[in-house]
Amino acid sequence: MNQKLTNKTSAKVDLHELKPQDWIAGLERGLGVIESFDEDHPRMTAQQVGERCGLTRTSARRYLLTLQHLGYLSGDNKYYWLTPRIMRLGQSYLSSARLPRIVQPVLQRISASLQEVVYLAVLDGGDVVYVARNGPNRAMNSGFVLGARVPSHVTSAGMLMLAYLSDEQMEQWLQVNSLPSYTPYTIVKPAHLKRELKLIREQGWVMSEKQFDLSTRGVAVPLRDLRGDIVGAISVVMPSQLETGAQAIERVVPILRESAQSLRNLI
Repeated sequence: MNQKLTNKTSAKVDLHELKPQDWIAGLERGLGVIESFDEDHPRMTAQQVGERCGLTRTSARRYLLTLQHLGYLSGDNKYYWLTPRIMRLGQSYLSSARLPRIVQPVLQRISASLQEVVYLAVLDGGDVVYVARNGPNRAMNSGFVLGARVPSHVTSAGMLMLAYLSDEQMEQWLQVNSLPSYTPYTIVKPAHLKRELKLIREQGWVMSEKQFDLSTRGVAVPLRDLRGDIVGAISVVMPSQLETGAQAIERVVPILRESAQSLRNLI
């Protein structure tokens, strides 16, 4: 099976134990076919999908045709590609999830106070997913859209949430996730990442600069529930040339911390 897809599966299976009699293999394979399409593979043949999902060409074709019949894929008898209908799956989460609805008014207040774009992010396998946002639309290359997925190690929100994994969880995470480089400053060595995460855990916040984009920085704090468990991260992404890192920390961290604390009784 393709390593990228294996990583996704491994990261999810560890979350919950499931009895064999409750496992629906066909559903797993169908979702795997959907997830096999990405930026590098927007259009694929049945053979290519099969290779990425660990399926025979015949089996892959059956899944593709079924998804095409349901409207989630389109094709020309050789290549297949996702249709906009696939966005219904993500929209169902955004419409039904409790956490983004609770946090959204607070994001609005933070954005009004800081005049920056502010996000709520959650950890999903090797990525962070931005499930709520508010703020002005700055002309930034790395301004994340709602629902965007970004590798955890190159974002302030992702680094923040990785920092609070246990040692065992972090080792498991490193086994199934690589550390791709996006800039000359991107952290790509596990030992370096662990040192940074230890510092983040000690100080309770993080500032990430030039990890994903050379012109931006991010600042994030943890979002906890009443039990103290981390349920996400609140972060601000801003241009790095307008102020120093120390100025950004002084301006942003207190407001983010106060806002995160105000939400604990609601989550």
